Amino acid sequence: MIQEVDQAIEAVIRQEALQGTSVEVAFEAPTKDWAARRNAPTLDAYLYDIREDQTRRSVGFTEIRDDEGKLIGRGQPVRHYKLSYLVTAWTQRPEDEHRLLSAILSGFLRWNSLPPYSLSGSLADQPLQIPVTIGLPPPHDRAISDIWSALGGELKPSLDLVVTAPIDTRQVEDTAAPVQEPLRFTVHRTTDGAFEEAGGLRPRPGEPAGGTEKQKATAMAVKAASGRVAARPRRRS
Repeated sequence: MIQEVDQAIEAVIRQEALQGTSVEVAFEAPTKDWAARRNAPTLDAYLYDIREDQTRRSVGFTEIRDDEGKLIGRGQPVRHYKLSYLVTAWTQRPEDEHRLLSAILSGFLRWNSLPPYSLSGSLADQPLQIPVTIGLPPPHDRAISDIWSALGGELKPSLDLVVTAPIDTRQVEDTAAPVQEPLRFTVHRTTDGAFEEAGGLRPRPGEPAGGTEKQKATAMAVKAASGRVAARPRRRS
């Protein structure tokens, strides 16, 4: 899933910001050693944080249906995770870096979610939109300066790009097959041998068709209890 999000981000960067230029796109940690090896203009999107979006977490099971709408199983609900990227530009001149960051900001602001042309694999197969934000303040427990300190580099202009991606846990529980036949029941009478099966009386040898009056009354009582006899309508007052 993370690699597919990387591919989507790169597709948006190239389509909306670079537009055929020779600027490279990287997803590496912008350390001092990495920066020293740069010999071409580069846009770097470094994934520095992954955490679940608990505001979108659902409880219980979701129904899974086939193309005809039939229930075929129940599964765990989709979980959503925020992938946070530190986007930086690396060139020989600060003004060129600012120009690239401006193009990135404008490009992603056109979309509230990742555009369809950028999606591939499981991201393209699922029906949910994938929200994307850029330039929003990071959470209070995470400062951009702390990230640069951990990387051992010097603080420079950057954009905080956050993609909220759905993850299907694939935990599915099968359900029972749908009922294809009508309800059938059998009532046995141990005293006189009469019984009712599938709503019809079978008389004993020598008895009248439909059974005796007692047997008929028993059958009607069973039908009423099983819902086969409609309730009498209420009289209007």
